[in-house]
Amino acid sequence: MVSFGRIHGVVARTLGVVLAAAALVSVAAAQQRAVPCDPANGGLTLPAGFCATVFADSLQAPRHMTVAPNGDLLIVGNAAGRANARRPGSIFLLRDANGDGKADAVTRLAEASGSGIALANGYLYSSTGRSIVRYTFATGATSLGPADTIITDLATGGHTAYNFVVVGSTIYMNVGSATNACEPGPRTPRTPGADPCVELETRAGIWAFDASKRGQKPADGTRYVTGVRNSLAMTVDPRDQSLWATMHGRDGLQPPPAGLWDGHDNTYGAENPGEQVNHMVKGDDFGWPYCYWSTDEKKLVTAPEYGGDGRKSDRCAGKKAPAYAFPGHWAPMDMLFYTGTQFPAEYRNGAFVAFHGSWNRAPLPNMGYRVAFLPISGGRAGTHRDFATEFSFDNGAPGRDGRIHRPAGLAQGTDGSLYIADDVAGTIYKVSYRGTR
Repeated sequence: MVSFGRIHGVVARTLGVVLAAAALVSVAAAQQRAVPCDPANGGLTLPAGFCATVFADSLQAPRHMTVAPNGDLLIVGNAAGRANARRPGSIFLLRDANGDGKADAVTRLAEASGSGIALANGYLYSSTGRSIVRYTFATGATSLGPADTIITDLATGGHTAYNFVVVGSTIYMNVGSATNACEPGPRTPRTPGADPCVELETRAGIWAFDASKRGQKPADGTRYVTGVRNSLAMTVDPRDQSLWATMHGRDGLQPPPAGLWDGHDNTYGAENPGEQVNHMVKGDDFGWPYCYWSTDEKKLVTAPEYGGDGRKSDRCAGKKAPAYAFPGHWAPMDMLFYTGTQFPAEYRNGAFVAFHGSWNRAPLPNMGYRVAFLPISGGRAGTHRDFATEFSFDNGAPGRDGRIHRPAGLAQGTDGSLYIADDVAGTIYKVSYRGTR
């Protein structure tokens, strides 16, 4: 005989599950409603028919983001401060329960750092220090389950954001270079590069790892592509599951001694190299450090550290050219193929790219500080156009609200909206489409 107490317990647990599910449906339904827009779109300039709200503000260095099935926004925020006042980074969960386009609650879930975060296989994956970890995670929860360390003992020094994407059972992880152009000593102009660049054996590429195997070391990964200096903006085209990434181009392109690079002046390194958008297929080599994309020649050319003169391409034979190149030193930080139905149909044939803005375009003004849209179809790219601007102005001055904003992350909401993270002022914007009249 089944006791009344047992029946009561089963009913209570079932009712709890039903109520939790109803709460998730309620949150998701609220987020599907039309979002009111902020005056002046939170300081952004957007195409006609679009508007924005400041979803959250003053978060600690938010970078990459992902969205849970119920619409919760999950963000990895970097460490901040200096020396003994340094504050660790965090994973944050942001929820908009009433659908007004603003986060009602911000919950810190765990310590984290870098730029990697993903929801896959029933887990939340995140970069933290020298590791990639995963947590058991249930949609709608405001806490994480136990953590497993999936990859550990990652290298220090140089570019160490360790961003990644998870595709089925595989983690594709960016391992940035330790150097600018594989120079063997301190970064100084015209320093010859190491030849061959042994660094390529362990860095400056994308490595593939098992997404479910714990305790992997760098040597357990398989190199997927090579010759990419630092691919912070890495994503997957959901139409064919192919891997795409934009690359932070090298710095310090200065004319070498007299007799070479005739006609190039001191602005050359401000405009070069172009920021590459790479369509990645296993085994590809995109040329770093031997080559860079010349915005003048519209091709890969040999780097000065390897005898280049700004025109010849003797070291670039067999290197894969980018699918597209943005202007030099815009610093692409994230890339997102749009799959929603809220935006006009043209946006379902391409990707958004978030640019952090530059620091080294002297003697020209700093540039970037925007989100652009790049049409992509059949593996080929069209011509980019600005989508969201005036986070900060192109001379590096504060934006219209008097603060500096530098885009660093992108995510698509369950309602088809676009989230944009700024890791300087800590602002999260939510961009929606309302149509033109």
